[in-house]
Amino acid sequence: MSASWNANELELDKIKAIADSGEDTPVLMVNINKYLDGEYPNGDAYKSYMKILPQILAEVAGKLLWQVPALGQPVGSQAADEILGIWYPSHKSFLALRTAPSYEENFRLKNLCISKAVIHRCPADIIPKG
Repeated sequence: MSASWNANELELDKIKAIADSGEDTPVLMVNINKYLDGEYPNGDAYKSYMKILPQILAEVAGKLLWQVPALGQPVGSQAADEILGIWYPSHKSFLALRTAPSYEENFRLKNLCISKAVIHRCPADIIPKG
């Protein structure tokens, strides 16, 4: 993965602990993406990434709930082009992305079009799903 995909190891340890606890729950991951110049929304790499995203989500039983452009930022300084809400039936399902059949191609395409991604873990039971 490129340098822009710095994992928060402490957070990943929490996710692993939940997944292994026997009390795993559904989880909503809110992805805030800033794309490379010229990629969003009509670049070839972006379009290819959007074609494979549903495939990898299906492989782990995840679901893209919403996908919206970021129109601006009246407060703060986190650059974003698009925000995605992705639901997983469990934390274990989210972790399964790393072993999904289309993992390599998904992340290859992601690295070709995204300059920075931030993912927030949220409770799935209080977030509107549609």
